[in-house]
Amino acid sequence: MKYSKAYILGKVDHTLLKPEATWPQIQALCDEAAANHCASVCINTCYVKQAADYLAGRVPVCCVVGFPLGAMDTASKAFEAKTAVENGASEVDMVINIGWLKNKQYDDVRADIAAVKAAVGDKILKVIIETCLLTDEEKIKMCDIVPEAGADFIKTSTGFSTGGATAHDIALFAAHVKGRCRIKAAGGISTVEDIETFLDLGADRLGTSRAVKLLTTGETGAGY
Repeated sequence: MKYSKAYILGKVDHTLLKPEATWPQIQALCDEAAANHCASVCINTCYVKQAADYLAGRVPVCCVVGFPLGAMDTASKAFEAKTAVENGASEVDMVINIGWLKNKQYDDVRADIAAVKAAVGDKILKVIIETCLLTDEEKIKMCDIVPEAGADFIKTSTGFSTGGATAHDIALFAAHVKGRCRIKAAGGISTVEDIETFLDLGADRLGTSRAVKLLTTGETGAGY
């Protein structure tokens, strides 16, 4: 393994986004993230306040907004993001309006992201573009729109569509973002080789439910 366990786990958003997730499961996620010094826990907004109170600053709380479809109106996304930050979220991962991108409504996509960024202020905003549904041309376009809108990260996937992060997409991001924002690989990360490949290609954050078990017990498990 070319990267240390501690280095990798410091890049991991330890994630549980299943709709059936219970508080005891979220609590266990928080404990694992704190014990392994993960970058954050990534959860749905209904648990943000409870998790932030429980963690008491041990690990940042990240949450998803407009998830997983991205097709809600901008005001609703911004309100959800603002409420999450008020409840203790330090990071927000939003989903773009994929239909607008397909329609070439680039100004609307940019404004959608910018409104959420305005709502979260100085908190970290990551933008999920759902690469499995996009052409390379659309992905490249988003490599411009995401930093133009003021977001901090471009992110591959929700983990709830037809595919997750690929080496091709992380390499494409790195080539076209050119340091204007950071890169998050998420969805389907199931091996140490996947993790190291994404880090080698330029990913600065990894969204996964598996990395902690993979690196501490060797179990692959199932999930995001």
